[in-house]
Amino acid sequence: MAVALRCSRHLPALLYRSSFAVTRGLPQAAAGCPALLLDGCGQCAHQMLLTRQLATKKAKGKGQSQARVNISAALVEDIINLEETTEDMQAVVEALKEDFSRNLSVRTSPGALDHIIVMTKDGKFPLNQLGQISQKSPQLIIVNMTDFPESTAAATKAIRESGMNLNPEVDGTIIRVPVPKVTREHRENLAKLAKQSTNKSKEALRKVRSKSINQIKKFKNQVSEDTIWMLEKQIQQMADSTTAEMDKLLAAKTKELLG
Repeated sequence: MAVALRCSRHLPALLYRSSFAVTRGLPQAAAGCPALLLDGCGQCAHQMLLTRQLATKKAKGKGQSQARVNISAALVEDIINLEETTEDMQAVVEALKEDFSRNLSVRTSPGALDHIIVMTKDGKFPLNQLGQISQKSPQLIIVNMTDFPESTAAATKAIRESGMNLNPEVDGTIIRVPVPKVTREHRENLAKLAKQSTNKSKEALRKVRSKSINQIKKFKNQVSEDTIWMLEKQIQQMADSTTAEMDKLLAAKTKELLG
């Protein structure tokens, strides 16, 4: 009842703007009708079903794209927080951008080593918290482990296994990291790493999508089938849009790396 009352306050204006209310040839929902969330209004439920059928038929037409679903977050706030889902998906994109910027540069710099994770007996730590990183020359980076000498071996291993094509050399508590020449092979290896990072990000995105879909399905006995369908469709469209954004990032990074 509380959900219906909340929806009735927003619905007239929101339905007017909704793509479902302006579908050609279909009557608008009755003012104050909460049918987008609750069963009980035959006219609105019929309208929504027709809209769904028309969108499906349109999608099947050759050369035609499926109509986008755009549900007001205010109408479904008791089912799922769509803004939070959007933020979670965008966070995956931002993490990929950071990974590209930090770890996938053609020329290795001291900053590229800062956040290499070192496994120590006391836990995981970024390399820059254990050692002082500096560039002695364009061809050599130095990591001074004087403050944590017991972690020198672990830091050396982390650098070697970072996927940055680095072969560190140890001299006491000093780790010398020769900067590799920019060869075609090195560029191609970086491009492969970029693709691997993108695939991992896509997997993280799928987890966000699945989490949101599962949240919606918890309400399948409380709201109409069409409401569930439309929410799932919108979340899938959000995921598809985010995937396309990551593909563009990968394409741009690959072009940069391969020259």
